[in-house]
Amino acid sequence: MNKNNQFEINLGGKVALVTGSARGLGKACALALASAGADIVLGLRNSSDAEDLEHEIRQMGRQVLRVQMDMSSLDEIRSAVDTVVNQFGSIDILVNNVGVAPANDAIDVTESDYDLTMNLNVKAMFFTSQMVARQMIKQGGGKIINMSSQAGSIALDQEAVYCMSKAAVNHMTKNLASEWAKYNIHVNAVAPTFIKTPGTEPWLKDPDFRQSVIERIPLGRIGKPEEVSSVVVFLASQAASLITGEIIMVDGGWTLK
Repeated sequence: MNKNNQFEINLGGKVALVTGSARGLGKACALALASAGADIVLGLRNSSDAEDLEHEIRQMGRQVLRVQMDMSSLDEIRSAVDTVVNQFGSIDILVNNVGVAPANDAIDVTESDYDLTMNLNVKAMFFTSQMVARQMIKQGGGKIINMSSQAGSIALDQEAVYCMSKAAVNHMTKNLASEWAKYNIHVNAVAPTFIKTPGTEPWLKDPDFRQSVIERIPLGRIGKPEEVSSVVVFLASQAASLITGEIIMVDGGWTLK
């Protein structure tokens, strides 16, 4: 807080763990948190990835650590959390970013697609939050930000399981926020619309699909990763000190109608 009693977006001295940080929204969140002053832990399915991102963050004067963190393995998640605590002594911010969205008509969804989506989007997020929250309780608090989606609030054809998983993320966010508030742990979620990332690029290359998306967004355009990561930084900061259990829509107005 500055001398005028106004909160500043300053994460200096904080340690932020970002899962799925090699590209897309995870990469944007890591860069934005580093820009705001945080030291960064890059949770990666392959810890040899993201060398360029590590270098970019170091150029900002921040500490950065790449950790092996395949979100399909609770053992790897546990080991990664332990590594962060051993090296930095704390985890002040967790960004749960990993998620998948195999597209299928509901009538054609396979058990393997269902399990993959629910395990990565819901189970992994829950247990990562649990493991990190145990450390946050010891240190007196922290910020957990879950990456949800507008899909958790609307129906999207060919995305039944994905929509279900993100609805679960939204309710998980509220439940964890309620249980962990007494430990000064804030839990919130960010719910973007279609954002231009490597993951959405194959969809958005289709001009008909792209136009159908734009027509659903009152602001009339596809979002940028930075428009999501800026909200993550806000929620991670003291400026959001009275916010918990919220799902922040970053959807250009899609869900207004």
